[in-house]
Amino acid sequence: MRRRGEWDADAFLRPRLGRFRAERQPRLFKAKVLVARDQAGVVSTRSKRSMAGRGAGVAWKLGRGLLAQRGRRVVVKARIVRHGRRGAPLGTHLAYLRREGVTKDGQPARMFSADTDDADVRAFVSRTAEDRHHFRFIVSPEDAADLTDLRAYTRDLVRTMGRDLGTRLEWVAVDHWNTDNPHVHLIVRGKDEAGRDLVIHRNYITQGLRARAQELATLELGPRSEWEIQTKLAREMEAERWTQLDRTLARVATTEPTGVIDMRSASDCGDGAGVQILLIGRLQRLQTLGLASTDGEGRWRLAEDAEPTLKAMGRRGDIIRTMNQTLGRAAADVTIHDDQGPVRAIQGRVLAKGLEDELSGRAFLAVQDEQGQAHYIRLRLAFDIDAVCVGDLVRVVADRSNSSIGIQLVPARGISVS
Repeated sequence: MRRRGEWDADAFLRPRLGRFRAERQPRLFKAKVLVARDQAGVVSTRSKRSMAGRGAGVAWKLGRGLLAQRGRRVVVKARIVRHGRRGAPLGTHLAYLRREGVTKDGQPARMFSADTDDADVRAFVSRTAEDRHHFRFIVSPEDAADLTDLRAYTRDLVRTMGRDLGTRLEWVAVDHWNTDNPHVHLIVRGKDEAGRDLVIHRNYITQGLRARAQELATLELGPRSEWEIQTKLAREMEAERWTQLDRTLARVATTEPTGVIDMRSASDCGDGAGVQILLIGRLQRLQTLGLASTDGEGRWRLAEDAEPTLKAMGRRGDIIRTMNQTLGRAAADVTIHDDQGPVRAIQGRVLAKGLEDELSGRAFLAVQDEQGQAHYIRLRLAFDIDAVCVGDLVRVVADRSNSSIGIQLVPARGISVS
């Protein structure tokens, strides 16, 4: 037993460990980056109105792990369409979804349902005629081309959706392969199996269904590898659109009172280092676009208009791609008019037509004027796209007082379009 005041060599050599202060900042930033990356794109809805409808509890549970880091990504767009309001009837919308050129073999598409690959669309439309509303979904798995059967995947998804909502669903769908991302248009009747109005909780529409779609894709294809994640994020560095990297940066910025994104800790971020390198590359790209700035010391700030500007750039890119696909060739310089239409009347030949937004049914016309300039014109929802044919000579007049756009057929004589 040691006497009081006696030297204790063991105690002298026993270290008292404290916090590793030098590592605290990098690890904290790594956590911010990884959390922001996984949460980017999650829609938060907390209004009282959103509490009505089926699937509330399921949506809450699924939302907690909605965008797991290695899960397969699926984009789900949704729209609730009230019957009797302005807009194309459901039958017209379904007819357009079955147009030629959207299938793998280029043949007219056939709609499928829970038990057949050739659904009776007329009967479905007839049954829904007196309904208050219906639901439109576009389900686009990131790896749709790798799924064994996109239709079987859709049936599994709707079956799971029905279990979540506690009712059998009546629906039709069609798979489209005419874009870079194969996807499914799903139309769900607005009635439950007892004939009551089907009301789906808002959170299930915005989050729950996407989580279920991602679960099914991950179950079939397995979780994404780190290489897949890094490769897909790397493609976003140079993109002229709003990306997941941008959402991550924006979310990190909101965690700081000053809005400054401090990237100086990139040298010691462990598993997050790869993502952080991509974020730095993205910031450098945004700087060239005038959408980010740096103090030269590794601290960055996003421009206030970064998100709307990048989204507008993305829409323009989508329009150019749509024009190229519709025309079957690279489109020359295109004048893209806003929702109010052209300031001056345009007279020319219809080059192409189609749906700008397949979810809402909003159409577009591409018109080449007498000087050879191509114009991209968004049309109102109620416009019947079948009223105009490619090759028609038309006069486009916008009435900005009531936000309407008139399309008039004109005689062939007296107009010269190169």
